[in-house]
Amino acid sequence: MTSVLEDASILITGGTGSFGRAILDVLLTEHAPRRVVIFSRDELKQYEMRQKWGDDERVRFFLGDIRDLDRLTLALHGVDIVIHAAALKQVDTAEYNPMEYVKTNILGSENVIQAAMAAGVRKVIALSTDKASSPVNLYGATKLTADKLFISSNHYAASFGTACSVVRYGNVMGSRGSVIPFFRKLAEAGEPLPITDRRMTRFWITLPQAVDFVLTCLEDMQGGELYVPRIPSMRVVDLAEAVAPGAQTIDVGIRPGEKLHEEMISSEDSRRTLLQDGRYVVLPTLARWGFQDPAGTPVADGFSYTSESNDLWLDAAQLRSLLGDLDD
Repeated sequence: MTSVLEDASILITGGTGSFGRAILDVLLTEHAPRRVVIFSRDELKQYEMRQKWGDDERVRFFLGDIRDLDRLTLALHGVDIVIHAAALKQVDTAEYNPMEYVKTNILGSENVIQAAMAAGVRKVIALSTDKASSPVNLYGATKLTADKLFISSNHYAASFGTACSVVRYGNVMGSRGSVIPFFRKLAEAGEPLPITDRRMTRFWITLPQAVDFVLTCLEDMQGGELYVPRIPSMRVVDLAEAVAPGAQTIDVGIRPGEKLHEEMISSEDSRRTLLQDGRYVVLPTLARWGFQDPAGTPVADGFSYTSESNDLWLDAAQLRSLLGDLDD
């Protein structure tokens, strides 16, 4: 079976971020795309990426912002697949700058959908976050709205030949916003590590796992699915111990907009959720014409997928081993 990536023209929004750099490497070394376009507004990061990949004739760099529909429409000309990774992501910053997050995460996502349809893009897969499920902060609310936009767009995007789906996962080990470098810097200076709440838990995924998950879902998607990986949880106190064994910690309290535990599938959404091998698939509320329910086992009534109730866990020793792999 031929991969959808074979000889495809692929555009990655927010392509200069941690995920964009990681997936570009995988696409170029393990697949055979015709062209990969890095679309972002950060000229410095594009310059830095060109030092590594600029000689590869398959790679193109396109400066632009997803808030600019005209620029997106131009960039998507001739593109087959869009991987939408662009977003504003800092929880506390969103609380103080709400409209900036609305403009990028919601209006920018709608621009991606509109431009993709206009350009005849075949598949769009959007990256989401565990904070989008039952959100309590502005960032999560904007990502939930974006998720709904991508899923609902299939009702009319099908007539344009465009399919849109969403992948949702938790904290990414090794990403630009990870707490690990911050903890390490404090530990090296002999300073205590700040712990917001000792009960706090989070979902955890490595960057290579995130890339593999997105590409697998991209192959399988029909349009309208929300994919969630079965990944382990970890306790923040265990992460601190893994990063800096024996380091002193101090309690600083939960920051604005934070949850004690994260959720990726709510009990309401579980009524439309199937368990497959290594992942959950949340089916669309209203499936577009021609949608075929994928194979899978319906989850139990009242099921919710939270970092607190997860059956997969990483302890401090396992986290330390993963950190070692990250450094290699």
